Amino acid sequence: MKEIKTLREGSNFTAVTVGKLDKVSEYSLPLGESVVINGKVFTGGALKSTGMEMSLQTFAPGEGSAFVHAHKEHEELYMVISGEGEFRVDDALFEVGEGSLVRVAPAGKRALRNTGNGPMLVMCIQYKANSFGSEDTPAADGIILEDEVFPNGLK
Repeated sequence: MKEIKTLREGSNFTAVTVGKLDKVSEYSLPLGESVVINGKVFTGGALKSTGMEMSLQTFAPGEGSAFVHAHKEHEELYMVISGEGEFRVDDALFEVGEGSLVRVAPAGKRALRNTGNGPMLVMCIQYKANSFGSEDTPAADGIILEDEVFPNGLK
């Protein structure tokens, strides 16, 4: 089974690689005794993430989700990186393709499938719903520092 490689760690970061994106199909994700999802990898644990989970999943032509699912507390944001397909949320079915972004609330019943002739690669970011307030904008949370952007001597 393919594994995530740690590139570097520091007190404020963890950098990993899953390898070439066209090789995501080499990962396997066991979900209990009888369910294994081939072509899927979760990265949150390797990244030591504290506020989200992220996965990459690849679907061969004609392949789709193994099951419909929802969540108790987590919202998901799906991004189609390559390929094309159909996305189901509740009773809605719609086309998606490279660059499509789909946010699904926790209770949304979701599934997707590849309807194209080539592989479809999807990134999914999972996070606790309603964890941001109206004051939590990127501009409000960001702090611009006086540090030189790329000083000599960085290792």
